[in-house]
Order: sequence, then C-alpha cells, then structure tokens
Amino acid sequence: MDELLQLKDLFSKYDYSIVTEKTGATLLLKRIYGKRIFYLPYATRHNMWKYSFIFPFNCLKSVYFYFRIQPDVIVTTGTHTAVPMCYIAHLFKKKVIYIETFANIYTKTLSGKMVYPIADHFIVQWESMLKVYPNAKYRGRIF
Repeated sequence: MDELLQLKDLFSKYDYSIVTEKTGATLLLKRIYGKRIFYLPYATRHNMWKYSFIFPFNCLKSVYFYFRIQPDVIVTTGTHTAVPMCYIAHLFKKKVIYIETFANIYTKTLSGKMVYPIADHFIVQWESMLKVYPNAKYRGRIF
C-alpha cells in the first residue's frame, strides 16, 4: 500500500477508489480517503489454514467491490489480494496496470507471475527485472 500511495498526487486528476487489506496501518487511511477506501480481510500464505479460507472470500468480495466501484482501470502494486481484482477487470476488458514491487530486484513475485500474462501494462522498478519480465516496462522507482 505504501508504494501505491506514492502515486497519490495523481488521485486529484482521476475518479479513484482504493481496495486494500484491512490492517492496523490501512485502517488509519479511512480518515484520509473516507468512502473511497474499501477493505479486504488480511491473510498471508504463511498461515495456510487461515489463508485457505480468506483468499476465496476475498475473491468473492473483490467481485462485489468490482461491480460497486465499476473501475475502468486497475492500478496495483501487487500482493495476492490484488490478483482477483486484476482477473475480474481483465475478464470485463478493463485495463490492468501492474507495478511490480520495489522489494524484488532479481526474482518474480507470485502475484507478478500471475498477473504478468494479463496485464495491459506491467511496470518494473528495477532495470534488472526486465530480464525476468521481458515485456515489462522500466519506468524508474515510485519510492
């Protein structure tokens, strides 16, 4: 979420909504973004038992948010939570812009591997990542 918020100067130019995981840090964003922010339950693959229930729920909730928000474009900096929304948007012929995380310099993320084939624009923040994502675009760092 921190990476995506680096683009907040663009928010004033577009009608936008934010869909993110519900954590202590992201709950604070409600004061800033109000009705423009929507939350999905947080889970990580480190706790597969919990994740096996939360991920399917997040897929369904993403469908709900998609139809509620009706976006023309999805811009995401990844995480497994964003993958369902990207596929839903792709299914409905909307643009998907994926920004691979700044944290990876030489290897693909699982989310990146999943979204790369369907992304309209796949952006990497390190030139070295062009070797692992040959059709990506390097546009510098957003951090």
